[in-house]
Amino acid sequence: MKLRLHNSLTRQLEHFVPGNPDRVTLYVCGPTVYNYAHIGNARPPVVFGLLADLLRREYPQVVYARNITDIDDRINQLAHDQGVPIDVISNRYADAYFADMQALGAAQPDVQPRATEHIAQIVRMCERLIASNHAYAAEGHVLFDIASFPAYGKLSGRSTDEMIAGSRVEIAPYKRNPADFVLWKPSTADLPGWESPWGKGRPGWHIECSAMAEAHLGETIDIHAGGVDLLFPHHENEMAQSRCAHGGTQFSRYWLHNGFVTVEGRKMSKSLGNVLLVDQLRKEHSAEALRFLLLNAHYRQPMDWSDSSLVQVTATLNRMYGALREVPPADAEERIPEELFAALSEDLNTPQALALLSQYVREMNKAEGPQAKNLASSRLRSAGKLLGLLQQDPQVWFQGDSSIDEAQIQSLLDERQAAKLAKDYARSDAIRKQLADDGIQIEDTPEGARWRVDSKGGSA
Repeated sequence: MKLRLHNSLTRQLEHFVPGNPDRVTLYVCGPTVYNYAHIGNARPPVVFGLLADLLRREYPQVVYARNITDIDDRINQLAHDQGVPIDVISNRYADAYFADMQALGAAQPDVQPRATEHIAQIVRMCERLIASNHAYAAEGHVLFDIASFPAYGKLSGRSTDEMIAGSRVEIAPYKRNPADFVLWKPSTADLPGWESPWGKGRPGWHIECSAMAEAHLGETIDIHAGGVDLLFPHHENEMAQSRCAHGGTQFSRYWLHNGFVTVEGRKMSKSLGNVLLVDQLRKEHSAEALRFLLLNAHYRQPMDWSDSSLVQVTATLNRMYGALREVPPADAEERIPEELFAALSEDLNTPQALALLSQYVREMNKAEGPQAKNLASSRLRSAGKLLGLLQQDPQVWFQGDSSIDEAQIQSLLDERQAAKLAKDYARSDAIRKQLADDGIQIEDTPEGARWRVDSKGGSA
């Protein structure tokens, strides 16, 4: 496998060369657990989890870390409002997040570090940054001095003025530069806090990931990934403080960022009332269809969520599962086609990979003879496995798919048979067309009419 990835740092496609092929490291920024995950939160674990699965097929050891941010002002506020410790809030939503990601088939991380479990490492990193003159203490705060790191802004490609203008920086008298960011901040008596050389306090957001990555993956990691919204300031600040804490050593060899998720062409926001929570979507739709839709666009491109696109991918899965129901795989042996590996190895080209699945269905339908059809079915199932799709029993899939009403289809088939016996061919043809428009193909056999989901697709 010759994997190529788009490195946000260099802004170009590069061949992936790990620092140590015997231990490949991947860090993906996880959620701040103060609410249920929305569909945009699900995109990084799904697409970069697929990357982890791909790497695991190539390298003997892959250490995949995805963190949990469990100390945050929003968590603090909820805990205060409900009169409970912060871990009651963070555990509630962390558990919901784990359930959502498992349902979506996101690869399980090897390590899931929590910020509150790494306070000692965070404090030590702050101390090292102060000792090397890259940070300073002021009024109970510890702040990173961006002037001490000339490469600041290289990852996001912004000048200091642009970064200040494009972000919400706190103008405080204890800052040397308005863009200096907080590594540690004081906690009042009513806020969670830990003892430190600068008094009782709690960590800033950015330092948490640097400390957790160092603790579990080392000073230099192979791949750091997350949403494009984290490029600045979070990842820019991570890179700066990590390199300075490690004497200038490279922090991450490759930086990957997935695009935004919009809803019907509009940004998700509470004010628009269009925030789509995975927990709710799973109650209304198949989790496999949600995963398919998240993979349907290339990860670096924006992805627009719509009801019509969900209907379309559900119909596509219906056709694929319909083909597998008609022709079961020949055996359990995994036969993943090389062209599928090639598609995914080219910067995770999931649209091309999904197109190959549709191609395999068409080729399976054209195959002649039971053996050829069974082998083609095995190829489809194995290809789907690499993408985290098509692993259910087809009968189970259709039982759980509300868009396929088998009783209604059978009723129409009975009506069509009655029309044929009455020589009402116009009605018989109309029923066939009605089913075809819904993606249902009829095959007349000596034993009666049989139906399957049309692999070429209907009007859906």
